[in-house]
Formats: sequence, structure tokens, C-alpha cells
Amino acid sequence: MNIEQARFNMIEQQIRPWDVLDTDILDLLMVVKRENFVPEAYKNLAFVDTEIPLAGGAAMLTPKLEARIVQDAGVKKHENVLLVGAGTGYVAALLAHRALQVTAIEIDPALKAQAEKNLSANGVSNVRVELGNGAQGWANGAPYDVIVFTGALPVLPEGVLQQVKAGGRILAIIGESPVMSAHLITRTGDSSYDTKKLFETDVKPLAAAVTPSHFTF
Repeated sequence: MNIEQARFNMIEQQIRPWDVLDTDILDLLMVVKRENFVPEAYKNLAFVDTEIPLAGGAAMLTPKLEARIVQDAGVKKHENVLLVGAGTGYVAALLAHRALQVTAIEIDPALKAQAEKNLSANGVSNVRVELGNGAQGWANGAPYDVIVFTGALPVLPEGVLQQVKAGGRILAIIGESPVMSAHLITRTGDSSYDTKKLFETDVKPLAAAVTPSHFTF
């Protein structure tokens, strides 16, 4: 396989048609080598439009969804980012190139170790990977400029809203399969938020996400 041709095809045939048009993001996808973050058993799927299975029932998102998330989060060089769901470290690496610092939370110890190894091997030094449950956000280090969830949440926990600075953003995929939507929530004041629906999708739920009660009284 011609890796660079496969990478080019991935960008032109999967990612660009999915409204990822920011040239900085498209350039970044050439720089951060996705194949270096894919588990060995699935290297042949590094540029394919499919989720890739990971430890603990998790999955790498499709390339187009990873790129769209990074684009729509709009991270700037001075910003501190919280990433919930480190996976193998690929999205963290993409965000790290845009951010001042990334704190990546991973609930699975094997994936935490894999992410740290991959990030180090690829020269990414401004990501700290923490072991823990980030389904309610991560108070240590809050408030953040940007919070990104890589797994779906049935609802966005109220506490997460308080963990982002005024003017900061939360990018979360909210809903239950098969009906989920990515939302960008911007904190506009002490208790005011602006929510923008970005696109519809269907991804694996975040491990330990809190499911709302369906009982009514």
C-alpha cells in the first residue's frame, strides 16, 4: 500500500466531503500520522471509513468524524483542552497541535498506557493522560477553554457546564443510538449557554456515561 496516497485519498474522499474545509486541519492530517495510532492488528484499516475496535469495548472514531470534531472545536494556541476518552491518543495528538495543553482522560488502563506510548513516540509533549472516569467531566484543572467528548452521552451532565470558562466551548455527541447529534455548547456568561447542533451521527457511548432515568412522576 502506498501510505501517502492512501492518506491523500482518505482526506479527499472521506474528510473533505464531510465539510472539513479548514486548510490548517487538512494539513494537520498530513502531519499527524494516523497509522501510528492504530492498533497493530488493524493497521490495514488506518485510512478506511470505519470505526476501529479498541480495548474495553471502545473504538477509534472514523477519520471524518475525528477531523470534524477537531475542526468544529476551534481550538486556539493559548487554550487548555480537556479530552474525555483518550483512546489510542490520536485525537489528543491532533488537538495538541492546536492547543497550549491537553488533558486526556481515559478509563481503561491499557488504553491509557497505549495513548501515552503513542504520543511519546510521535513527539507530542503537551498532552497529559490521566486514568479515570471523565463521564462527569474532570474537575482537576477546571475551568477549561475547551472540553471534547469522543464517546456519546445520553445527556450532558450539568456539572460539565461549570467546567468550561466563559467564552469556552464543549463539543459533545448527545443522544442514544441510533439518534445522536454533535453539539457545540458555548458558555456566554455565568449561567448562559449557546447550543449549536452540528451534525447527526451514531457512535459508541462513553464508558460509565450516566443514563437518565426514564421514569416520570
